[in-house]
Amino acid sequence: MTPSSQPEPWLRGPVPGVPAALMPAAHALLQASEDIERAAMVLSSAELVARPGGAASVAFHLKHLAGSLDRLLTYARGEALDVEQRTALKTEQVDSPSENAAPLVRNAQGAIASALDQLRATSEDTLQVARQVGRAALPTTVGGLLFHAAEHAVRHAGQIITTAKIVRGGG
Repeated sequence: MTPSSQPEPWLRGPVPGVPAALMPAAHALLQASEDIERAAMVLSSAELVARPGGAASVAFHLKHLAGSLDRLLTYARGEALDVEQRTALKTEQVDSPSENAAPLVRNAQGAIASALDQLRATSEDTLQVARQVGRAALPTTVGGLLFHAAEHAVRHAGQIITTAKIVRGGG
């Protein structure tokens, strides 16, 4: 993975249209987007689905990053998951030997772009509004969901970077 010639997103200044209180989440999402592109776009189909030591594949992490962002943002809007989202959750763990990096990366980056749009549309006044997660209706807030969505994306981006290095022999 070649380093970026730019400073990390958090060192580039405010993200246009994002409320100040949500700027750390926006910077984290931008970092994740850049990291997954650099790490995953160079992988072959076999490398995308490799599970070194039984770890989850890069393909899984890309699909899960996109799907989990969609689900968490749905909860942040106060909505329930629909049938399509529940079905997608079940298929994230299914890898095909013909996986291709470009569409998986584009899908994950599209989910990140949607998350950034939702951050832009979120008023700071709503960050403490109560929300519920899942069938168990676990309690959280709009802000809790948005920040967790960003940190969760970064967590999976890190796993993509590490797994990609392992399957490419550390290079």
